Amino acid sequence: MSEQKIYVGTGKKHPDYEIVNVALCLTDLPKEHIFEYEKKKYIKLKVVEMKEPGRWGKTHYVEVDTWRPEPKEEPKQDEPKEPESKEEIDDLPF
Repeated sequence: MSEQKIYVGTGKKHPDYEIVNVALCLTDLPKEHIFEYEKKKYIKLKVVEMKEPGRWGKTHYVEVDTWRPEPKEEPKQDEPKEPESKEEIDDLPF
């Protein structure tokens, strides 16, 4: 399933350097994509080159990276876990 892109800024490549200057609209950053790690807040963004420069010479746009890993299914507590190897079977006390 593809999510709709969330655009939060634009930028322009500097003509003399390998630098892209961007401006982000902090108001447009969706709170559901902001995460915390070691007591600091982050958001994953993508800086993407446009196929053609925009109306005001902008060469790049910034979008929120909305990709999230699929949650892993954990075995239910009621179901016994299958042995993963022959060694686990050989270690059984009976």
